[in-house]
Amino acid sequence: MDYELLMKRCIELAKNAYGCVSPNPLVGCVILDDNGKIISEGYHEKYGEFHAERNALLKLSPSDNPHTLVVNLEPCCHYGKTPPCTDIIIEKGIKKAVIGMRDINPIISGNGIKKLKEAGIEVIENVLEKECRELNEIFIKNMSEHKTFVAVKTATTIDGKIAAYNGSSKWITSELARNEVKRLRKIYDAILTSSATVIADNPTMEHNNKIVIDRNLQTDFEDANIYKSGQVLVFYDKNIESERLKSVLRTVENKTNINLLPAETNSDKIDLCSVLDEIYKRGIMSVIVEAGGRLNGSVLRHTDKIYQFMAPKVLGDNKGLSCFDFRTAEDISDAEVFKIADIQKFEPDILITYKK
Repeated sequence: MDYELLMKRCIELAKNAYGCVSPNPLVGCVILDDNGKIISEGYHEKYGEFHAERNALLKLSPSDNPHTLVVNLEPCCHYGKTPPCTDIIIEKGIKKAVIGMRDINPIISGNGIKKLKEAGIEVIENVLEKECRELNEIFIKNMSEHKTFVAVKTATTIDGKIAAYNGSSKWITSELARNEVKRLRKIYDAILTSSATVIADNPTMEHNNKIVIDRNLQTDFEDANIYKSGQVLVFYDKNIESERLKSVLRTVENKTNINLLPAETNSDKIDLCSVLDEIYKRGIMSVIVEAGGRLNGSVLRHTDKIYQFMAPKVLGDNKGLSCFDFRTAEDISDAEVFKIADIQKFEPDILITYKK
């Protein structure tokens, strides 16, 4: 039986819940009968609701004869917001469980598999483990490091420019590429941007959760598009001049979607370590940064992933704005090093994905 093909199906099912299950992992499940025919599928659809295995198993009819369960993550064996998946797997008479990877959560890791084996169920592990880990890279970082997963998205010309000298940047990439950006945003719990981007571009940045780094509270809290929808956290210099703070507080006092948060500074910049620590405490498990070169560069050492949309255009202007413009490096050895993880085409542009 082609367990790898079935595991790929589990991964595709799991992706249906992008943006809906955080801080839980993405999980898909396929059930086969004793002839190897798929008789049910399911995935974890929403945080707090049933997990993938239970959703798939509950779809079975009394006449079904379930034999094999395929799932990309080890089934849970404890009571959380829902009952243990191992219990219903055993109850439904599953004979074989094919698992992509062990759960990194120490409460579960290995214990779900142990419970299945003790019930006489054959367990096959580590099918497409690499792909399963990639699917849940956010969850893995959250659980192993207790930190927010950080991605940076940028759109550039071939020579790495995000705007011309006069600031014009609409549009570097095609509508097809921009639609892919909208899809990527759904993967992450929040969008993070800078006051410079808000002032220069006045973006809406469609998302339920947005974060603005605005050290001097200089954005237009009354009319800027970014403040007109979703919940917005605004981090500002805790030592800001009091009259400016009072003025902004009066402006936002009736705007329940805007939350002003004082932040530590370092070398006249908002300390991004403290920002990332604070948003993790607030349950924001992942962010995608969409900003200019200054913030992109400053957040780089905290970055797990970069999405670089590249258009087949060359500005050839050394005064154009660069996608990472945050320091003067003395030597090539000072470069931040990433690995190319994937290359995709969104005609006429390409998307290069990098990872640490």
